[in-house]
Amino acid sequence: MQLLSGKTNIDFMSRQRQALKISGIVIAVCLLSFLFRGMNWGLDFTGGTVIEVAYAQPTDIPQVRETLTEAGFGDAQIQHFGTSSEVLIRLAPREGLNSAAISSQVLEALKAGSQVEVTMRRVEFVGPQVGDELVEDGGLAMLLAMIGILIYVALRFEWRLAVGAIAAVFHDVIITVGLFSILGVEFDLTVLAAVLAVIGYSVNDTVVIFDRIRENFRRMRKGTVLEIMNTSINQTLARTLMTSLTTLLAVVTLFLLGGPVLKGFSLALIIGVLVGTYSTIYVASPVALRLGLNREDLMPKAKAEVDESP
Repeated sequence: MQLLSGKTNIDFMSRQRQALKISGIVIAVCLLSFLFRGMNWGLDFTGGTVIEVAYAQPTDIPQVRETLTEAGFGDAQIQHFGTSSEVLIRLAPREGLNSAAISSQVLEALKAGSQVEVTMRRVEFVGPQVGDELVEDGGLAMLLAMIGILIYVALRFEWRLAVGAIAAVFHDVIITVGLFSILGVEFDLTVLAAVLAVIGYSVNDTVVIFDRIRENFRRMRKGTVLEIMNTSINQTLARTLMTSLTTLLAVVTLFLLGGPVLKGFSLALIIGVLVGTYSTIYVASPVALRLGLNREDLMPKAKAEVDESP
């Protein structure tokens, strides 16, 4: 009840140094994983063969996946396309096999594993050059998003808070993507979309706390900077946790019931929400504090008086 009423009194700022050390260690591990393990890029980035087939009757994706796994195509990405009788299959490039040979093997396997007629609709090959362009465009999208956030927070609040918000965003993105590298989970366009959503989620949560910090700097005349920040975080803690929990409830359900196609997307959101909630408290505000944020920086600027005497 005390948490829900927003009357907690947790000294968050007393643990800022330890929290920043932990974040630094985790980020270092993630960067080392990027360097030595790299990313498990999905077909959207590496290229591959796209096959569209049509069944005479509606078919289930798990049945198609089991058939292709038995035929040696366990890494295939499978989803309905249009109707429940049309299936889209994506396959990674294979040495010694061109798209025609791969599509023929897939069609034969599907026909052997189905009691209804299966026909080939189309076969396309996505080259690695397109994947390279997607990597560049995805990185540019994240960079532009962060620049926009920096400008917005700097104009609305103060440049030290803007740097703190960007530090939290970088923290969340590096750890989210880094865990995909460490775990070897496939990174595709749906995961990239989830990372961009994590950026928006992190900034939204951070702006709420920054708004309360600015308000309390103007209301609490006797408190120190640390006391005001602690009070602001405690006052918004119930809102922060409720937002995180309700979001997690949705994405965990998506992770458990959404099927293989949405596993990476939902996993990225789960990691991002957890890390974003942490960074809102233990990265954004402490960074602004270490840059020298004080009461005068957030107080309204006095307007110069105009001498109207003749």
